[in-house]
Amino acid sequence: MSHYQKPPELYEGLRLHQNENTGGCSPRVLEALARLRADQIGFYPPYAKATEAVAAYLGVAPDRVTLINGLDEGIMALSVAYLRAAGGGPLLEAIVPEPAFEIFRFDTEVAGGTLVQVMPRPDFAFPLDEVLAAITPLTRVVFLTNPNNPTGVGMPLDAIRTIARRLPPQAIVFVDEAYAEFAGVTFIPELEAFPGVVVGRTFSKAFGLAGLRIGCLVGAPATVDPIRRAVPVYSVNVAAVAAVQAALRDLDHLNGYLRQVAESKALLYAACDRLGLTYVKSRSNFVLVGAGDRTDALVNGAFARGIYFRDRSKEPGCAGCLRIATGIVEHTRRAIAAMEEVLCAAP
Repeated sequence: MSHYQKPPELYEGLRLHQNENTGGCSPRVLEALARLRADQIGFYPPYAKATEAVAAYLGVAPDRVTLINGLDEGIMALSVAYLRAAGGGPLLEAIVPEPAFEIFRFDTEVAGGTLVQVMPRPDFAFPLDEVLAAITPLTRVVFLTNPNNPTGVGMPLDAIRTIARRLPPQAIVFVDEAYAEFAGVTFIPELEAFPGVVVGRTFSKAFGLAGLRIGCLVGAPATVDPIRRAVPVYSVNVAAVAAVQAALRDLDHLNGYLRQVAESKALLYAACDRLGLTYVKSRSNFVLVGAGDRTDALVNGAFARGIYFRDRSKEPGCAGCLRIATGIVEHTRRAIAAMEEVLCAAP
């Protein structure tokens, strides 16, 4: 597929450690950026058309969409809105089923909340009973991810429904759907019936816009309004506004990338079987590989060959594991070749 570009020289090496789209954005995005005028760059950006485009893509009304500077900004704003204790009151709690995106833990601390971690099951199945047992009158946020990062495992939508029904009235469920395009599953159609649930989406991963930083929060206006007040004014820049509209006009590019991801995962699973490595079947654009005491050798050996893997050994339940992004097939083949070289050369 000739429209996929090689990684730019700005980034040395093959980046398979951040779950980015290593093929890059649609050519239509580049065209839209090239058409930006001087006055558009000189003025603060309007958001109405981009919001409408995102809402149409997600199948919701525009008033249920809030654009944000990458999903990270939305998570921080949500934490500030829902976890700050008022007037010296008791510390409010955030429940995080592990392993999880580390930003959940960081932002809970920054907002002054109390982190309540739920440890993983051995098979990474979603620990619904344990999450329900962790809910208290001080619970204000339950951070969920579907599919999970770093495992790639999907969670049952019924678990989200059950948690939302069991929370105190002031609490919300946040569902991080950064990888929803790969899984083909979303909770968004159910938000009307669950006003206490907020879904976060990003255009960094499947759409290849990570360098421009744009995502969105989706939910009932009354639930999202406190979060909006914690988002800086005009935090989404004019280039991101133009880019997301162009990206959403080229779903063929998106679907081509999704096909490459599926093929890449199959190639990596087969390689792990040959090399005696374990792995978790993933619904995302990465695979959590179990290498045991060979983890350091793989991560360091790949790095020496200009390929970046992510060591996840310190995450709860992930001892001896590394995470490898599976995107463009050519890149996955290079990663597998490096893994074979490293492991065959090991004593």
